[in-house]
Amino acid sequence: MPDATDSLLAQRAGAAAEPAILPLEARGLVFEAGGKRLIDGVDLRLAAGPRTVIIGSNGAGKSLLLRLLHGLIEPTAGSVLWQGRPADRDVRRRQAMVFQRPVLLRRSVAANMRHALRARGFSRREAKERTRTWLANAGLSGLADRAARVLSGGEQQRLALARALSLEPEVLFLDEPTASLDPASTLGIENLIQSAAASGTKIVLVTHNLGQARRLADEVVFLYRGRIETVDRAPVFFDAPGSEKARAFIEGRIVL
Repeated sequence: MPDATDSLLAQRAGAAAEPAILPLEARGLVFEAGGKRLIDGVDLRLAAGPRTVIIGSNGAGKSLLLRLLHGLIEPTAGSVLWQGRPADRDVRRRQAMVFQRPVLLRRSVAANMRHALRARGFSRREAKERTRTWLANAGLSGLADRAARVLSGGEQQRLALARALSLEPEVLFLDEPTASLDPASTLGIENLIQSAAASGTKIVLVTHNLGQARRLADEVVFLYRGRIETVDRAPVFFDAPGSEKARAFIEGRIVL
């Protein structure tokens, strides 16, 4: 199977002169719905490099925070800034997001890839080449002509991730990408994530799986009831958490 790291590095060689869109900053971020404050005054700075994993109990606001950072929804108050500025068309073009449930078109596996690439402005020839490369990276070459929606859950998620990575995102947001998948499918997804990170893509991952967080995180953002309780390097968070709530969560003593 072709190496995803080499592929991404080669793709980016021609774009090296572009100024980076990171750091990403949330300043006083608030989101309210139904009379409730679901995200409550979040301040967060994410720099290039470290793989950032956001964890917390169900209902803590992890997925909501990810959508706010990505720009899918507008905050009630506060701001999300890229290099000190609100997101513009260029910033939106250079980030991507993969959801817990893949959003796939009623087309073949290859056509799903080509459609995303053509919509982003790649030529027909380059879209075809990138589709071939990334289906190989994801182990899906043999399924290129199959209808995407009849794939297994793990295959669909690998397709969604390959499609996102084929767009050369500087930042990749991942919302519970392996939830409900079997161990083999989870391993395949994690290998793609690790290869992307090694190539220079900034990974921002939401997961409820502590084992996965230990495997993939360089830094951990622990969210509790819509607020950031702690941000630590992964070894510190797991071995010597500076917050009692974080310690309780790791030990399974926090449910809500």
